[in-house]
This record gives sequence, structure tokens and C-alpha cells, in this order.
Amino acid sequence: MDIAAQDFGPIVELGAVELSRAIHARRFSCREVMSAYLDRIERCNPGVNALVSLRERQVLLAEAEERDRQLDRSQSMGWMHGMPQAIKDLAATAGLRTTLGSPLFAEQIPAHDAICVERVRASGAIIVGKSNVPEFGLGSQTYNKVFGTTGNAYDPRLNAGGSSGGAAVALALRMLPVADGSDMMGSLRNPAAFNNVFGLRPSQGRVPHGPAPELFVQQLATEGPMGRSVADIARLLATQAGYDSRVPLSLKEDPAIFNEPLQRDFRGARLGWLGDFDGYLAMDDGVLALCESALGDFRQLGCEVEACQPEFSMATLWQCWLVHRHWLVQGNLGPLYADPQKRHLLKPEAQWEVEGGLGLSAADVYRASQIRSDWYRALERLFERYDFLLLPSAQVFPFDAGVPWPRFVGGREMDTYHRWMEVVIGPTLAGLPSLSVPVGFNPAGLPMGMQIIGPAQADRAVLQLGYAHEQLTQWVRRRPPGHPL
Repeated sequence: MDIAAQDFGPIVELGAVELSRAIHARRFSCREVMSAYLDRIERCNPGVNALVSLRERQVLLAEAEERDRQLDRSQSMGWMHGMPQAIKDLAATAGLRTTLGSPLFAEQIPAHDAICVERVRASGAIIVGKSNVPEFGLGSQTYNKVFGTTGNAYDPRLNAGGSSGGAAVALALRMLPVADGSDMMGSLRNPAAFNNVFGLRPSQGRVPHGPAPELFVQQLATEGPMGRSVADIARLLATQAGYDSRVPLSLKEDPAIFNEPLQRDFRGARLGWLGDFDGYLAMDDGVLALCESALGDFRQLGCEVEACQPEFSMATLWQCWLVHRHWLVQGNLGPLYADPQKRHLLKPEAQWEVEGGLGLSAADVYRASQIRSDWYRALERLFERYDFLLLPSAQVFPFDAGVPWPRFVGGREMDTYHRWMEVVIGPTLAGLPSLSVPVGFNPAGLPMGMQIIGPAQADRAVLQLGYAHEQLTQWVRRRPPGHPL
């Protein structure tokens, strides 16, 4: 697939904020916007399989025409009025198939929307379909038995990342103006890095997750925004964020703060570079060097950047992660595993997680929670010296899409299906905001990203630093998919 930069039409090339302004200024009708995006999807999606459960074109055009009639009456539903949106296939969409990437839910049609879907609908978005995911979102490789594999935007033969892989690829190929995703183990950050876009894991509680049967224990996963610019991410976050009484741990801070200008002077800001945790993490050749070269970008902004390390055993943190993940996945998938007729339809990695959870005691979980709290306190001590922390978004470059997960990274054997993504667990376990920003390409033309990590609930500050870095580097604009090396 050769998709050159000059092939992008004027509508699909616009960022989400720009597109919203153009629609409301009546430069483009909602019907024209929908038609342009559907044309783009028809052209690009067959080669990458990023969007699934697509709705009929005529139905979508009719909905777009109704949005135009609303504007004729000076009625706008919100900033996403008439904009196409595809929802990650883990989030419930009323009346539209939500499979979770599992054969067990291949025909599931929810009666109600997830909270994040309610909010984008209320802002005027038109749901065109879903974005592809790994089965139950497990693993950073987007493939499942319902829809198949999603290919990378820069080379469809390679991995798109995950679990928000479909969303990241659709964004990079201009099949969506902005996208939602979710993140437990880097699912908003790794696919962003693999496809040269932005992905924000918000602070714990920033975006209400659910509604779900369990309200208090599930504190690793969160929904959040992805986009081709930091401004687009901030605008979608303003829609996604905000307290909801159905989610008692959601934050009450006014999400309108994310609509405010992102410009900020970063001269003198102190940044701590975590690297590979002093050799602890296995890294593919070139990942660390590329990220280290990007530290110069932050220095150009006037930031002071120096290497640092938390006073913490990273091996202990990994064991803490395994306990939390086993426990939570077993709580979710345990009833399916317990049914022999359904168990064989769960992929091996899902069964492994459940079996790990079945072997845990209450004392194991409590001890893991203590370790998690100690980890947060270790990062708090780092934030006494540094305003932000920097870390690669991935340990490998995109790999063969036919490989479920890499068995070796940097010459080291991976002992689990997700060990190769260990680099992302730190912000998750600490509940901190983490933004993956593009930092360039390796000699083979494959992209990489870097995490900007902020203190608890400092989402806006993280976005501001990401915005400043974007204005300097402009990787999304400079190297769209198909651009010559």
C-alpha cells in the first residue's frame, strides 16, 4: 500500500479542532465531511483492517444531513457536531456490535453506551463503526478471531500495537479525525508510538470508566484520547473527562481546563530521563538511541534534562504488576474460563491470566497493593527534583504482524506474552498521566514514541509539554504514512 502525503484530501488532512471550526463556519457541510471520510475508509481500510463493524454509508450520510439541518437552524450539539468517530471495540455502543475481539461476543449488541460513548455522541459525533482490538484487549498486538489482524500504518505487514491498535492506525491514515482508546498496559501509548501519533493515558479517575459491574477495585484501566496533535487530544479529553456519579472514584475537576490554550514557557523545567532503568529493561537495537537523541528536542525548549533512577526494585514492580493483572483479569474472565465449552474459545494468554489469578491469595493481593503504594511514593520523591519524567513508549519497533508477541528482545528471552511492554507499567501502577509523543524513525522508517510522565493529576501540564515538543518537531506533519525516506 503506497499512500503518499499528497493523496490526503483537504478535509481528512484537517486536525479535529480545525475540522470542527470548518464545519461550524460552514466551509464544509457535515455530509461532505462524512463522504470524504467514508471514501478514505473505503480506500485505506482494506489494506490495514483498522476499522470494523462499519455502518452503512447511506445511513451515515443521512445522519450527516440531519446534522446539517441542525446547523441551518443555528443548532450545534457541540464541538464534534457532524464529525465521524469510531469507538474502540472494548467500549459498549448501543445498537452497534461490540465484540471485545472475542468469538464469545461476536454478535453482542449492547443496549446502552459506555460513558465515553455517551459523551462524544452528546458532542455531536456520528459513530461510523468500531476500531479493532486484541481479544479482550489483552496484548499489544491487535489481532483476534472475529476480525483478524490490524496492520501498521507505515507497513501493513507489521504490528500496529495495541490494544488501541485499530484506533492508532485509523488516525495515522486519516480515516478518523480523532480517536478514543483505553489503556491498562500501554494501550494508548504503544500503538501511538508504533503509528507516529499521540496517545494520552490520563490520571487515574480523570475519565470515568464504565459503567461497569465493579466500581472500586478496577483501577488499572482507563479510557482516554488519541490524536494527530496534542490540541486534538486535549479537546477530546475535555469531552471524555469529568465526574460521573456512576463512577464514584472519578475526578470532579472541571474538564473545561483542557480547552484552554496549551502554550507555556518551559525554560528551566527539570526533566528526568529514566531510559531503560539502568539496563533493567531489554530494548531492541536503536530504540534507546533514538529516544536519547530526542532529549535534545527538550533541551532546545529550554528544559534541563538529566538521567535519573527511582529508588525501587523494578523486578519487584513487575511481580506486583503480575499479581494485579492476574487478579483483575481473573475477576473479569473467570466465569468464562469456568465453563469448559467457553474456555477453549479464550486465547491462551487469557487462560494464562485467569489461571494466575486462581492461584492468588488475599494476602498476595494485599501485599501487591502495598508494593504499588511504595512505587507511587518512590516516584513522588523523584518529582521533588523533577517536573516531568521521560521514558520510551515501547521496547521494540513494530514487528511482524503474524507473530503474536516477540520471544526475544535485545537478545533476552521474554517469559510472558507482555514482558516486552514492561516499560509502560510504571505510570499505570502509579495512576499518573503519561503522554506518548512521536520522537522520530529508525533507518528502516519505523516510528517510535516517548512517554512524558507527570505528577498525579497534572494532565494539563503533561499536555503543555507535549504541545511544546510537537511545535518544535512536527513529526506527524513531516512523516505521514507513505512519505519517502
